[in-house]
Amino acid sequence: MNTLSIDVTSSGVARVEMARPQVFNAFDEAMIGELDAAYARLAADPQVRVIVLAGQGKAFSAGADLAWMQRASAATPEWNLDDARRFAAMLDRVAACPQPTIARVHGVALGGGVGLVCACDLAVASEDAKFAVSEARFGILPSVIGPYLTNAVGKRQAKRLALTATRIGAAEARELGLVQQVVAPDALDAAVDALAAELLQNGPCAQAEIKALFGRLEVGAITAEVRELTAQTISRVRLGDEAREGFAAFFAKRPPPWAKGPA
Repeated sequence: MNTLSIDVTSSGVARVEMARPQVFNAFDEAMIGELDAAYARLAADPQVRVIVLAGQGKAFSAGADLAWMQRASAATPEWNLDDARRFAAMLDRVAACPQPTIARVHGVALGGGVGLVCACDLAVASEDAKFAVSEARFGILPSVIGPYLTNAVGKRQAKRLALTATRIGAAEARELGLVQQVVAPDALDAAVDALAAELLQNGPCAQAEIKALFGRLEVGAITAEVRELTAQTISRVRLGDEAREGFAAFFAKRPPPWAKGPA
């Protein structure tokens, strides 16, 4: 791959690094295609337990490559729609993969880079990281990333970030729910590794079920349909091999077979 660097540890932690440091890991058609293909492959690999998304060089991601956006502004409506659909499919691929995903954020996350952070399940940021939903500065809007941003921080804060395009620091990003953990720059890798190690202690099938179920739940009334969905889900999962082994391991006072060592 030309825009990504991918490594998988023996414990099953895949590290996907955006590898365009010369443009602060801004993404274009090529990187979008490679991210989509990489997450499809990793999602289907039973040896992969956790996926970490990071950026090489000085930044996580500056968002959309401006040369790509300039090409889009001069292209046909049909090309633009197909291009936007590919971007939307890639973000869905990241969000929907069955393994837990972690965004490792340093430097800046701008525009679509914020979308990538929101598409991951968990995000750890360096305390000097900066974030901005910056599309309106260029006369466009954060359309494809909008649902992920809204899910992460709520509609009112999402609108504030999108309308003002203001740049916020890591502490405020944590307060909003954009990231869950902020650490010193020299502690970033250790914090990501510790989080991955924690994830490796839990059942991979259970984690996939959590992602699938929570992806269908909305904040609001707990209706009869929601109650039935949750009842059917737990009754089915309790009868699975992983659940049987998990309880057997607990009562035998031994670790379950999926519990891994350091990430």
